[in-house]
Amino acid sequence: MAEEKEARLIEELQKMQYDPWLPIESKLVKWSVGLGIVLLIVLVWVSYTFFPSSHG
Repeated sequence: MAEEKEARLIEELQKMQYDPWLPIESKLVKWSVGLGIVLLIVLVWVSYTFFPSSHG
């Protein structure tokens, strides 16, 4: 039974058409990753600046 489901899943995946990202989707991902990195750096800076006793 599991083999039937797996075979059907493989068949359905093979039927799917490749759909490339739109340029706006690539831009959105790049902005999201960039914003995440910047905010992480800001968080670390705030942590070390305003709470120095908790860092060794």
